[in-house]
Amino acid sequence: MIGAGWVGLCTAACFAELGHEVVARDIVPEKVESLSRGEVPMHEPGLGELLERNAERLTFTTSMEELLERTRLLFCCVDTPPTYSGDADLSRVQSVIDDLGDSVEHAIVMKSTVPVGTGRSIQRRREGLGYVSNPEFLKEGTAVEDFMHPDRVVVGAGEGSEGFADRVAALYEPLGAPIVRTDVASAEMIKLASNAFLATKISFINEIANVSEELGADVLEVARGMGLDERIGDKFLRPGIGYGGSCFPKDVSALKQLAGNSGYHFQLLTAVIEVNELQKRRTIGKLQKHLGSLVNREIALLGVAFKPDTDDVREATSLVLAARLQGEGANVRVYDPVAAQKAAELLGGARVCVSAGEALDGADAAVLVTEWPEFAELDWAGDVKGRMATPLVVDGRNFLDRDGLREAGFTYEGIGR
Repeated sequence: MIGAGWVGLCTAACFAELGHEVVARDIVPEKVESLSRGEVPMHEPGLGELLERNAERLTFTTSMEELLERTRLLFCCVDTPPTYSGDADLSRVQSVIDDLGDSVEHAIVMKSTVPVGTGRSIQRRREGLGYVSNPEFLKEGTAVEDFMHPDRVVVGAGEGSEGFADRVAALYEPLGAPIVRTDVASAEMIKLASNAFLATKISFINEIANVSEELGADVLEVARGMGLDERIGDKFLRPGIGYGGSCFPKDVSALKQLAGNSGYHFQLLTAVIEVNELQKRRTIGKLQKHLGSLVNREIALLGVAFKPDTDDVREATSLVLAARLQGEGANVRVYDPVAAQKAAELLGGARVCVSAGEALDGADAAVLVTEWPEFAELDWAGDVKGRMATPLVVDGRNFLDRDGLREAGFTYEGIGR
């Protein structure tokens, strides 16, 4: 594995669990030393146990020479963040290719999400280099389960790399999942198109939720009725206050930009992005409807991570909300079981609390941002109501007991209900 971040580390641990010897290389010495001691640098359920159980099969190093000496399949798991133009920054990928020198014995197996055409471009520049596209479809919070029980495995063979592609496919055969064998460009597009479609479903149901609020329908009932249609399905039909994380925002923008670079205006994705950004800001209007001006109001944000079971705050809705609320003059306090301290520098002047109770003390409103189970288990009718200055809840994930909160005397605002 080249890159011991979230994708690289999860992939390394899972391949080790399947019985393989895995060498993971990272350029940050402190991270390598920490991993060698068995310390897990991120919150991902089950990952720590895998690393501990397979410690003898896992080697962590900063040495590219060691990696080249001991392995032939090099899984590239480095970041490809967006640039200011919206294109993917491939500088880390290029650095990996440069580090290979003139080797023709190795194959790059591209796990990193890259624009369509990247593999073809790399092979043109590096004649003789084996190349396989093997995009990842792991979800933060369930990465180990997703790896071990995938819906499908995609393997795209570069020119002259069928043998390497066979070896990559063989690694996944014990999982019993369908293996999609295709060309590199199609494999690259499968990853981008999959994430773009899921983001589109989220923005669509959020639009339906907003219309439902105006017309008196309950979007949860609407989504349930829609999801029973096998052509639609119920996954990703959960309305909320917008998607975030390291994949959807980046990949949707990258595909839109890629289309634009080719001369095609991807109008649908333009709308998907716009809907998602506006959805994050609708919470401000819900608060103002009940509180009027937000100047000097105390607003508690419950949840900072972009989703539960992760400490990832990249593109998190909480960051947008905190900034907008502070822009309206509100005093913001936040609590998250694992991500709050990590996000402290990104939250501006927001007060980071050590418990939900501290965040809710004297609050004029509580906004549920991340659906951590512990928030549903709070004593809302007793302890929470007694702490808050105003019993107002904006449930940004339709996660809490609406009827129970209303019976307890709370003003409840959900999404599309």
